Amino acid sequence: MDGPWSLLALPPLEESLLQALFAELPVRVSVPAERTAPGVAAAVGDAEIVVGDWSGGVRLSAADVAVAPRLAFVQQPSVGVDALDLDALTAAGVPAANTAGVNAVSVAEWCVGSAFAVLRWLAWADAQMRAGAWPQLEIARRGGGELTGRRVGIIGMGRIGVECATRFAALGADVAHWSRSKRSAEEAGGAPWLELDDLVARSQLLVVVIALSEQTRGLVSADLLARMPAGGYVINAARGGVLDEEALLAGIRSGALAGAALDVYATEPLPADSPLRTEDRVLLSPHAGGATREAQGRLIAAVVDNVRRAVTGEPVRDVVNGLDPVIRRR
Repeated sequence: MDGPWSLLALPPLEESLLQALFAELPVRVSVPAERTAPGVAAAVGDAEIVVGDWSGGVRLSAADVAVAPRLAFVQQPSVGVDALDLDALTAAGVPAANTAGVNAVSVAEWCVGSAFAVLRWLAWADAQMRAGAWPQLEIARRGGGELTGRRVGIIGMGRIGVECATRFAALGADVAHWSRSKRSAEEAGGAPWLELDDLVARSQLLVVVIALSEQTRGLVSADLLARMPAGGYVINAARGGVLDEEALLAGIRSGALAGAALDVYATEPLPADSPLRTEDRVLLSPHAGGATREAQGRLIAAVVDNVRRAVTGEPVRDVVNGLDPVIRRR
């Protein structure tokens, strides 16, 4: 088949910007008439390439895949691929790729920054100061302290985990990790691998950066949180579905845990009436761990390059569902 490829773009960007991003490639860019599930279903029928939505606003479902007989490749513009029905894509023989590693530095830096923020109660102290208080003595009574010498456990050792381990170790923390695939310390930024229960039991600061899957959904459960040392802290920069938010909040309010920093939530955007909003021992961030200009530039470059590879017959990078990386028209 000759002529430009049909590309359906789902990111929450202006159509003119999406057109400009792919202007040098032989693709015809379209967007849904409305960013809803019915809107995607109505637009996907003729698509050969789909660029997904990183915001979680719309998904590519099994029903969408079923009505897209020409679909040959899906590029997700994020590390997480929970906005795609990977089982349906795999069954249909459609390779799907992510942008592995583009935000690893940004998310790792957010994890380190949020660790300092919760250990020293920076956001709480700022709010107190703006309200006219002078909480100099109260900060020490709230717990926390130095990162140096603190036992840090990292759950997940992909590229973000490695960047986290490297940074926390450089700051003097005692770092270990658990991941589903056992890695050596040399492969994990210097952090030795421990069994999950052993890791959690020693971790004064638990950093969660593991990908969400059916195997990891609810992994950081009430039982797991109960194994942490008294006065521990939790940082979640993975996905909301990995962590039991109710159990975390209960642990903080009981005093078993000292605090937490969250960049991701079970429901996004975080509902206005979420009890997390009322707990000043939880630092809240709007899923912005990877939202740096540097990471966004790397993401855009990776997406455009992978689409270029798809339409020129070069193997695409970072296929996540195990299919042939050479994309063929249907």
